[in-house]
Amino acid sequence: MSETAPRIVEIEAIDCRFEPVPWAFAQDNRAAIAEHWQAVVAHKPETFNGKVLLMHRWEIVGGLFVGAYLMTDYASFLAWRDFGFPDRAKWNCFSMAALQSADGAFLLGEMADHTSNAGAIYFAAGTPDPSDLAGDTVDLAASVMREMAEETGLSAAEVTVGPGWTAVFHGSRIALIRNVHSPLGAAELKRRIEGFLAGDPKPELSRMHVVSRRADILAERMPAFQCAYLEHRLAG
Repeated sequence: MSETAPRIVEIEAIDCRFEPVPWAFAQDNRAAIAEHWQAVVAHKPETFNGKVLLMHRWEIVGGLFVGAYLMTDYASFLAWRDFGFPDRAKWNCFSMAALQSADGAFLLGEMADHTSNAGAIYFAAGTPDPSDLAGDTVDLAASVMREMAEETGLSAAEVTVGPGWTAVFHGSRIALIRNVHSPLGAAELKRRIEGFLAGDPKPELSRMHVVSRRADILAERMPAFQCAYLEHRLAG
């Protein structure tokens, strides 16, 4: 799918809701989705077909990002992604923790070999799922902190969350990125997280990468929307 360059919008707050609606792509392509899933599992046997949330509408009102999600299974979501996002009226909208050290560097994790995106380098993030629901609210602020704790071992008490969000739009992806500050310097923070990873029997990440200048951005292993965010922040 041809995509324009990522677009960055600073927003003050988000209001995302769970509003279940049917998804025609999943219903109309069951055979193709099942065949694709068999190939995925053959390559990564531990991949789990759980439930995930997919955005079906959004708008920005003033400084507020407002959106609504439907629920689907991971097999359908993955097929939609890998088939090139054929339903353009849906979006993979997720939150990310842009972890920043006391000396201004960003720390990103390299996905472990057993994950579906092995070798790719990301901020802590995850596709929204039912655990992110609080009533009919999709609590992406809580999701940011949970994903960061699961992937890096850092608790909410060890960091300071910055105000607002940075939304990065790129094709069918919407990354809602929150700046998270650590009082540790980059080298110490990297050691702290990699020590946690070494003690985890099956970590999501294999190691950490420090990005303190534009030359540290590995565009061949980072998604374009994340590169755009890093360029934006490091330029400032």
